[in-house]
Amino acid sequence: MEREHLSKVAAEDLSDLSEGEKEKGDPEVPMLRIDSNVQIWQDEQAQNKRLYIVLISLHGLIRGENMELGRDSDTGGQVKYVVELARALGGTKGVYRVDLLTRQLSGPDVHWSYGEPVEMLTYGDRNSHIDSCGAYIIRLPFGPGQRYIPKESLWPHIPEFVDRALAHITNVARSVGDQLEPAGGKPIWPYVIHGHYADASEAAARLSGILNVPMVITGHSLGRNKLEQLLKQGRLSKEDINRTYRIMRRIDAEEAALDAAEMVITSTRQEIEEQWGLYDGFDVNLERKLRVRRRRGVSCFGRYMPRMVVIPPGLDFSYVRMQDLSEGDADLAKMIGPDGAQSRRDLPPIWAEIMRFFTNPHKPMILALSRPDPKKNVTTLLKAFGECHPLRELSNMTLILGNRDDIEEMSGSGATVLTTVLKLIDKYDLYGLVAYPKHHKQTDVPEIYRLAAKTKGVFINPALVEPFGLTLIEAAAYGLPVVATKNGGPVDIMKALNNGVLVDPHDHNAISAALLKLVADKGLWMECRRNGLKNIHRFSWPEHCRKYLSHVEHYRNHQTATSLEIMSRMEEPMSDSLRDVEDLSLRFSVDGGDLQTNGSVSSIVEALHQHQHDLTHSLMNNTYMFGPGKRQRMFVIAVDCYDANGQIVLHDFSVLIGKLMAIGGTNGCTGFVLATGATGKETIEAMQQCDIPPRGFDALICSSGSELYYPWRDLMPDGDYGAHIDYRWPVEHVKSTILRVAQMENKPEEDCLIVDEEACSWHCNAYSLKQGAKVRKLDAIHQRLRMRGFRCNPIYTKACTRLNVVPLYASRSYALRYLSVRWNIDLSKLLIFVGERGDTDHEELLPGIHNTVILTGLVTSGSETLLRDEENCKIDDIIPLESSNIAWLPAESFDASAIMAIIEKVKAK
Repeated sequence: MEREHLSKVAAEDLSDLSEGEKEKGDPEVPMLRIDSNVQIWQDEQAQNKRLYIVLISLHGLIRGENMELGRDSDTGGQVKYVVELARALGGTKGVYRVDLLTRQLSGPDVHWSYGEPVEMLTYGDRNSHIDSCGAYIIRLPFGPGQRYIPKESLWPHIPEFVDRALAHITNVARSVGDQLEPAGGKPIWPYVIHGHYADASEAAARLSGILNVPMVITGHSLGRNKLEQLLKQGRLSKEDINRTYRIMRRIDAEEAALDAAEMVITSTRQEIEEQWGLYDGFDVNLERKLRVRRRRGVSCFGRYMPRMVVIPPGLDFSYVRMQDLSEGDADLAKMIGPDGAQSRRDLPPIWAEIMRFFTNPHKPMILALSRPDPKKNVTTLLKAFGECHPLRELSNMTLILGNRDDIEEMSGSGATVLTTVLKLIDKYDLYGLVAYPKHHKQTDVPEIYRLAAKTKGVFINPALVEPFGLTLIEAAAYGLPVVATKNGGPVDIMKALNNGVLVDPHDHNAISAALLKLVADKGLWMECRRNGLKNIHRFSWPEHCRKYLSHVEHYRNHQTATSLEIMSRMEEPMSDSLRDVEDLSLRFSVDGGDLQTNGSVSSIVEALHQHQHDLTHSLMNNTYMFGPGKRQRMFVIAVDCYDANGQIVLHDFSVLIGKLMAIGGTNGCTGFVLATGATGKETIEAMQQCDIPPRGFDALICSSGSELYYPWRDLMPDGDYGAHIDYRWPVEHVKSTILRVAQMENKPEEDCLIVDEEACSWHCNAYSLKQGAKVRKLDAIHQRLRMRGFRCNPIYTKACTRLNVVPLYASRSYALRYLSVRWNIDLSKLLIFVGERGDTDHEELLPGIHNTVILTGLVTSGSETLLRDEENCKIDDIIPLESSNIAWLPAESFDASAIMAIIEKVKAK
């Protein structure tokens, strides 16, 4: 009810936003065409393309061959989909390389192949005039000891994955650039980063923000929809659901992904309207208005909604034998005897495994294939079969429910479902009528479909809700009519194939009636078979890839391509290793200095000073030549030292920086970065009052990551970084909206939030909070901004006395990773120093592959009380608090030995 009220208020706030007249709008707003104008990807169009595509799927067991589908709830249809998508894209003209990033696993409970860092899916097209690399599964280590854990436990470890993925993508981008342009090509950044499911979509959003490349998501299944369904069942409270499924953490990830997504790929229209429509970040009506306004060239006032595109998954038809389809229902009696014994030795072993269950194996087979998951609704299917005697007389049933050894050794809902299946078989006395084999291989699945088709059987998917329904397409490819749930993707599939019946999954009588109709009426059965085979080409992988690349090409044209460049690693000058050589002229010649001397010592020394002056001047005016490329480590000072009034505590600020600079030393091995929510002016003034030279810092990250300075060069914000974070920034359009959505009570005479013009900049709208101000927490502000189509990043800073609203891709954490890419610094070299509390982006600084030192007893006033409501995700779903990369040290007593111990630990990794 509360969300409905907020949606209504948001709609009233947008009442003046019509579809727009045909008038000239802001010149900087790009023209956006509607889907009917999307140019379909053609081979001719791909001639000169060399695309690098990154897919991400984090959970489950992913490998190219012998996929263990159904082993657990995390290894299902999504695994097959992403592997086949990677393989299909890798074989598409114009695609140079495809990387499918996932988690590297090891341990006694998983096969050794899941620990292989690289697995090739397809070889490059060497027959093309442009060679390609092919498609790969890239496994990156992250999480607790590389153990296989359920997806609900992966959330706090996603930042670690992002950092490792960032390093991999950067290396590949540089390598591909060198391959395509050996004379010194620029990095070839991903054409698109595609996240699958909520966890990978959050990772893709972060990578997209750091690299400023387009990002696409596919939900597969959605948290809000699952929460709604579970609440309707009434078995669990919202608290229990959240505790079991980490559902609020998942929903937060999906909302963040919508903020960053250029496009959302769905399988069906139902998914758009009934599932994505539940999210704050997507509104069907607002999206349509904004799309039409852009097409007409009318300003959208900084608002944005991602575009939803329906592209059904493809199917690999390589396993389908055309001979079988042309033969139709070959006489099964010629292959097996009346007792089920195989009369031909070349028949698939899985046939014998199934038919041993049946008293009469010649009857039509009703086939269900899914994980043993309550959502798949197999128990209702068994009830329908057991209570319909005409159906039992005419048919058998085969249940392929994953793989198992001993049900008693299984845990979770899978064991419960399988136990219930056995009880129902016994209850309805279905022995000799139902097959439920314990094991099958992925390569057996085509043979199972073939067997069902040979018996003139029917495939059924009775799931409570089916996001898409890939098995329905597979069944149709083998000539099987289908019965499917009316909830979800099957509606669109059946509309396209016209090869079966839709049913209410809760109505067991409707299920049995539909099955009986198809089994008993051979004319209808043959008509459905023919329709499915005739229309199945719509779901081929080549067709999917053409649509996919066409839409990505269309929508990425509206995002400025990243101009992020990578500084070459600075090798140690040979003169540094020749310090003991007395012939200075030799050392100069080795360094390449153009020294005109007469050979005397005095002239050489004079030339040395001039050479050093020229080098220093060059370094101070060139970002790429400055020393960070040679740093052995970087100290990042992100301690939010404010008093209760939001003023920098100068004593603590001065002592901390002095102590860390003394520990880092002056030999150039350690670089320094200061990251703060204060403005650049406030930061420089604090340094001057503490006699701290700004030029001692490699970079200053100010205004909550919206400004980046290089004080050794000048005190002007980095324009390249500003352009990098500018995407979707609503600038002035959001300024007044914040005043309405951030305050608890919108009464002008009691305004507790005012614009702080002195703290504002082009990429930061700053607001001052009065003492005791009643303002909303950050998650509530985010929600209201999303509902109005604004994509930005609000951050409370300076001990809850200021609210900075910055671009979506701006934050202290993002800025550090931007620098790591630009300066070509390994993130593991970073030591980030923070307090126990701080600004509301404080927790973003803790996780990752870098080391974090939490200095206790230093920060007394933070802003974390305005971060989120208690009912939302918990801190241990965001930060791996027990990580070995996070250390706690007392601020008053830590010394060089404690810091060096951490540094040595990093070296030992």
